[in-house]
Amino acid sequence: MAQTDGTTVRALLARRDLHLRLALDEHRLAPGALDAPVRWVHNSDLTDPTPFLTDGLALLTTGTQFADVDDPAAFDGYVRRLVRSGVVALGFGTEVVREGIPPLLVTACATHRLPLFEVPYRTPFIAIGRANAEAIAAQAFARRSWALAAQRAIALAALRPDGLAATLAELARQLDAWVGLFDAAGVLTREHPSGALDAATAAALADEVSAVLRRGARAGSSLRLGDVPFSLQTLGRGGHLRGVIAIASGELDQEGRGVLTSVIAMAGLALEQNEGLARARALLRAGMVQSLRTDDPTLARRISRDMWGGLPAAPVLVAATDASARRDAVTEWLELRAHERAGRLFFGRDEDGLLLVVPARSDAGMADLTELAERFDVHIGVSDPAAYGEFSRAAGEAAVALRRGSAPVSRFGEVAASGVLSALDTEAGRTLARAAIAPLAASDAEDGTALVETVRVWLEHDARFDAAATALGVHRHTVRARIAHAQQLLGVDLAGFAARAELWAALRTLG
Repeated sequence: MAQTDGTTVRALLARRDLHLRLALDEHRLAPGALDAPVRWVHNSDLTDPTPFLTDGLALLTTGTQFADVDDPAAFDGYVRRLVRSGVVALGFGTEVVREGIPPLLVTACATHRLPLFEVPYRTPFIAIGRANAEAIAAQAFARRSWALAAQRAIALAALRPDGLAATLAELARQLDAWVGLFDAAGVLTREHPSGALDAATAAALADEVSAVLRRGARAGSSLRLGDVPFSLQTLGRGGHLRGVIAIASGELDQEGRGVLTSVIAMAGLALEQNEGLARARALLRAGMVQSLRTDDPTLARRISRDMWGGLPAAPVLVAATDASARRDAVTEWLELRAHERAGRLFFGRDEDGLLLVVPARSDAGMADLTELAERFDVHIGVSDPAAYGEFSRAAGEAAVALRRGSAPVSRFGEVAASGVLSALDTEAGRTLARAAIAPLAASDAEDGTALVETVRVWLEHDARFDAAATALGVHRHTVRARIAHAQQLLGVDLAGFAARAELWAALRTLG
């Protein structure tokens, strides 16, 4: 959190009891120079005091080192060294060595845009140091008091019915900043205040959170999106992250980090408790899937109506997916989407994987399936429209579409249009096909025959010798002789449909 005015250059100059006067107009100083924190006050009349200084210091001097100096370069080098050492302001005690501030020192401070103020004779240097120390102590006490009060308020918020949401809302109020909670799927589930981020910033933040979750390691990080700084803190243990808390704030001080740590602990505990409920819901959904597979939706309808607002209206599309690598994230995303789509999306797992049910008459159902595939890089197979009395058939179609489809979302109707023989396009199918025509291929290789091509053309022309001979450009008797030779090598009678179909399937599988 930002430091208060209690320890800034501006606040020090505003102390009326010190009678300090800024010697340079603010527009001649570096931007924000007067709001720089003063960590300590030190005095020195050395020509080069920088070996003994630390950053964030207000340096006081009586100008003894400049008593006999009138070289502008000496003044410029002095101020330049102070700025490089992190000195935030220079105070010149007048009426000790000389009446006013040396004009060359004023010029040098203006050149390097360093705040320069006059300390009158009646104000001892020790009074300035004491005033700053008291301000630091008061600020530290105020911050500790704030932290204790904030932690108490957050603890009380955690006792409310929706303790997690109340805790995050209280954290946002205490930090006076936007706070958001992303679940394990990278979806923003809670934010306070709501809608405070513009669409572009919200989208960029979601991408950053998703990247953190994909890495899977516990971490805290800071980033800036446009003009907005963010702090990210993961929830859960490494390899099993439960989400991310994002805060639209710069780096927190020690007290702010302490308050955030309390919230992270509470949120982590709440999410772990929710995980137990999620397991129970998953078991209930799995039981409903088993019930639907019996093609009797009575029990599933009753449970779904009481728990989630009912099943999607028939006819429905049943979808199967291979989502396993990010199982928890997929489940959490579906739980959130099912809550938003009450009565329009159902899902559950069984021994074959994850099944989803969406209405066939609504484009929103397919849109949800497409978003799931894109978000988690999974493949989905979708059945033809079906009534709940045909659920088992539809689930089988979804499984075939998942196995046979190549697109992220494959429809069974599109897969079926490629024909039954396309299902043989597997390594096992190709191995069997090569074995089926091996005798013909061997004869072609050894004796220069053309049995494979002749058999293929002959079958393509419905086993008609004249048509095959014309297509091959040979005499029909040549075709007859080659087919007879092929039958002899294969040990089959190609006059029968079954033998022809087997050989045709082998040739089609090998292309």
